[in-house]
Formats: sequence, structure tokens, C-alpha cells
Amino acid sequence: MHVSLKTLIAASLALAMAACGNVSQQVAKDGGSAGELVWPSPESVTPMHKGGTFPNLANLRQVKAGFNKQQVSDLIGYPHFSEGVWGVREWNYVFHFRNADNDDVMTCQYKVLFDENKLARSFYWKPESCAGVLKETVPAPSVATPKPRVFSGDALFAFDSAELSEGGRQALDDLADELNGQGHAFRDVRIAGYTDRLGSHAYNQELSERRARAVREYLVTRGVASSLITARGYGESDPVKDCGDERREALIACLAPNRRVEVILR
Repeated sequence: MHVSLKTLIAASLALAMAACGNVSQQVAKDGGSAGELVWPSPESVTPMHKGGTFPNLANLRQVKAGFNKQQVSDLIGYPHFSEGVWGVREWNYVFHFRNADNDDVMTCQYKVLFDENKLARSFYWKPESCAGVLKETVPAPSVATPKPRVFSGDALFAFDSAELSEGGRQALDDLADELNGQGHAFRDVRIAGYTDRLGSHAYNQELSERRARAVREYLVTRGVASSLITARGYGESDPVKDCGDERREALIACLAPNRRVEVILR
């Protein structure tokens, strides 16, 4: 069956006229803008794209200005509408995106404008808020919890005492030298005193506070700025070791790790 040239031309013109309502008007030569953006009705997609598609978001993020049509189609497929026959300067899509938090689906229209050389130059969304899907979620940087410097209470003080021993002062001398050598590398020094569970709660709280203050006062005498140092006692809370019902001397030795002073630099 032979089809006349006039018939072919008429059919082509009909397709072109039908597409006029679906394409933007006065697309700039450089593809950077249009006199009027026209959005085709989502119901007028081609049969193979009926209902729109769920694009590969990683691929969609790769679409950039300067890509040719083959490169665009490799990433997100061919357009979902029949934009016409000659000189196509735009592609339109209907995309769906699923909300990972509540499984809701958001529907968006996406438009690519091409320059005279058919290279992608500008991109549009309807509604404009849909552009947010391209933003990659950047996880908040994890803030490492400062690791405390732990000083054995028995190394700093005699048992049941808040007076620094000679060995305790030497240990704090080394810490003071380190702090003074760091200059402004830290914002504050937090000193926490702990006791074991022997004795009353009130007594242990008071002893832990006196020990924490003793460490603070000594560091100040060694040149560490007093405004940077806070000291607090926590009594017998937060033990690091549990012990049974050993005889007193053995129990005192077993509970030694709980008698400590922690220094945290922030």
C-alpha cells in the first residue's frame, strides 16, 4: 500500500500540532530558559509510561547540563510524552518517589530543556519542591565521646583520704605539663571523683567531692587556668567492678578500680 507524500506531510503536521500544547514556548537558543514553561497533563503520557515511573535516584542525580539525549536516556530513560517530531527541545517525565519514613508516594513532573545542539541545559520540577529529592542526606558527623584519663584513687590518695600523696602529685604534674603544652586545644577540663561502696552514701559523696576538688586545686597551682576546670564528686555511683562478700581486706582490694578520679578534656 502506497502512501502519498502529501499524506505523510499531513500526518506529520497533525502530530506536530498535537504536540504544541505539550511543549514550552520560546525556548532560548542556549536552552537556559523558555518564554513560557508548559507542563503536559500527566494523563497524556505515552502508553508504555502510563502512570509514571519510579526512577533510579542515584542515576537522576547524575543528570547534568551538557549531556546529550543518549546520555540522559541512559540514566533516566526516554521522555514520557510525545513532544513532537522535529527539533525537539525538551523532554518531560512523570516520576514517583517513595518516602522512606512513612512509605507515602510523592508524584513529580520533571522537565529537561535542550539547546540548539540538543544538549541538556536546564532542568525544572513541578511542583518546585520536588527538587529536594536530589539532595543527598548527609549524616551528621559523629561526635566521639572524649575518653577520660583515669587515675586510680589509691595512686593519688591514701585509703579513705582526700590529701594527695607524693606519687599522686607526681602523676598530676605530668598531666599539668601535658595540659599546659596543649595551649587552646581544649575548652574545659572536667574532673570526676568516685569512691567504692564501703561506708555510707553521704560519706562517700563528700569524700568524692573533696578528692575531685583536691585534684582541681593542684592543677591550678601547676598553671592550668582555673576557669577551665570543673570538679564534681559522684560518690559510689557508676562502679566499674562488682565484688562479692570477701573479707574486708580482700574486699577493699577488689573494689580498688571503683576508687578513681577521671579527667575529661573537651
